[in-house]
Amino acid sequence: MLLLNIDHVPGKEITALGLVKGTIVQSKNFGKDFMAGMKTLVGGEIKGYTEMLIEARQIATKRMVDEAQAMGADAIVNIRFGSSSVMQGAAEVIAYGTAVKFI
Repeated sequence: MLLLNIDHVPGKEITALGLVKGTIVQSKNFGKDFMAGMKTLVGGEIKGYTEMLIEARQIATKRMVDEAQAMGADAIVNIRFGSSSVMQGAAEVIAYGTAVKFI
C-alpha cells in the first residue's frame, strides 16, 4: 500500500474511493507515568511517552491501511495524523486519508 501525504500519486491517474481512518486510545503505563513525573523535574525528553505515541501512530496507520485494503485501494493520499487527550492518562491517535484506486 502506497502512503502519501500529498493529494495525488505522481505519474498515476487515480479515482477516490473514500475516507479511511484508523484510531487508537492508548493509556500510559503507571511505571512510565511515575518516571515521567520525575523527568519533569530535570527536563528533557520523556522517552516512555515518545515510545507510546510512536506505537500508537503505527497501530492507527495499520488500521487505516486495513480499511483501505478492504475497499480495494492501491494507495492512500493526503494522510494526516491527529492526537488528543481523551482522559487523564490516555491519548487518542488518529490516522486518516483518502483511499484511491489507480485507473
